[in-house]
Amino acid sequence: MKRIYEDMAYGDRPIQERYWPSTLDTAPPEYPELDSEQRCEFAVIGGGYTGLSAALTLAAEGADVVLLDANVPGWGASGRNGGLVSVGSAKLEDEDVIRKYGASDARVFFDAERASVDLVKEYLAEFDLDVDRHSKGYTFVAHKPGAVAAVKDYGAEYTKRYDLPFEFVPKEEMAAHGLNSPDFHGAVHLPIGFALNPMKFVFGLYRAAQRRGVRIFSKTPVTQIEQSGGYVLHTPKGRVRAKKLLVGTNGYSSDDMPGALSGRYLPVQSNILVSRPLTEDEIQTQGWWSRQMLVDSRTLLHYFRLLPDNRMLLGLRGSVRVTEQNMAATRAIARVDFDRMFPEWHHVETPYFWSGLICMTRNLVPFAGALPGMDGAFAAFGYHGGGVTMANYAGALIADMAMGKSRRPHPDLMKRAPRRFELGPFRRASLPPAFAWYRFRDAM
Repeated sequence: MKRIYEDMAYGDRPIQERYWPSTLDTAPPEYPELDSEQRCEFAVIGGGYTGLSAALTLAAEGADVVLLDANVPGWGASGRNGGLVSVGSAKLEDEDVIRKYGASDARVFFDAERASVDLVKEYLAEFDLDVDRHSKGYTFVAHKPGAVAAVKDYGAEYTKRYDLPFEFVPKEEMAAHGLNSPDFHGAVHLPIGFALNPMKFVFGLYRAAQRRGVRIFSKTPVTQIEQSGGYVLHTPKGRVRAKKLLVGTNGYSSDDMPGALSGRYLPVQSNILVSRPLTEDEIQTQGWWSRQMLVDSRTLLHYFRLLPDNRMLLGLRGSVRVTEQNMAATRAIARVDFDRMFPEWHHVETPYFWSGLICMTRNLVPFAGALPGMDGAFAAFGYHGGGVTMANYAGALIADMAMGKSRRPHPDLMKRAPRRFELGPFRRASLPPAFAWYRFRDAM
């Protein structure tokens, strides 16, 4: 496979100290490795939220589906993210989406974003999933006094999008909301969204897909894709013959599997630190007792929340390599951020730290559409860190496309194949200067 990160990114080392497995009270689902030839109507590559949602949507219509994943359930981004369910899958401001794609298609995109949150709620209800849900909407906080106006503007933009009110909380009132931190200078509460345990969610989707008759194979990487009256997917010990193909590998994609993806996606590293359980005295001393999920106003943002068992989860962007040295350096940065945000917890241990790859597109909006030059093949990727929500929705969109159906808001801007990044296989070289600029801007 032609992948653009260090080999370590595609192995187990980044998740050796992951928190989510410790929350499980049942064994993870297990599926066999493919060691035979299978035939089906639809083959799905990728066993994360995108692929599972696509498979569930297809199987609900009685379709014959085979799902292949290169690793075990929950290994990828769907089992290592921060668990934030919210709108926000593009890296463009609303006004830029409107200017670039037109007001009409922008409206469809905003509707799709809201529908993506609703779809997650539907899955939780339909499959009766216990995912440790909490948080009433989400909260956007200003990381410096100069960002307060932008946070208010975001709330106003949100109201314009969805005709829903936002609540502004000035700095002097944040402690009364359980948001006491010297690092934040104002907040807006926004009503759409919630938080969940991402591993419990993805395992629930696996079990639901199996109940619907999806044939699932783990530890089965696709090594070659052959177009021959449909698609033949070659794996180390078997192959799948399918009439149509759906690809949902997002940040763990390859430039040659299939080649139509080459240069169209850019993985970006995201990292998470989790503390030990905080005592009630520690929570009161800091004055941070809110169960809201939060995102700050930095370009290289932080996302964080107090978990149901009183651990603090803190996620951050900004690292560009996956090496032992880089992991250690990023963990140290995360700890400095933790201590600055929550100075009364400087003595609190943070035993869990892990990383994974999110995915960007050159268009800065998600993609869910037909793969160029591949008749009957579809893909969805590029959620810009909003994959817990949009990945499920985008998977359902491409499943509908593959069946010739149109049942959900599907903006044209998401159907357009993303432009290729200018540096091709060397596109990751654009990240260090970009991140350096973002850090400078965040500090100004």
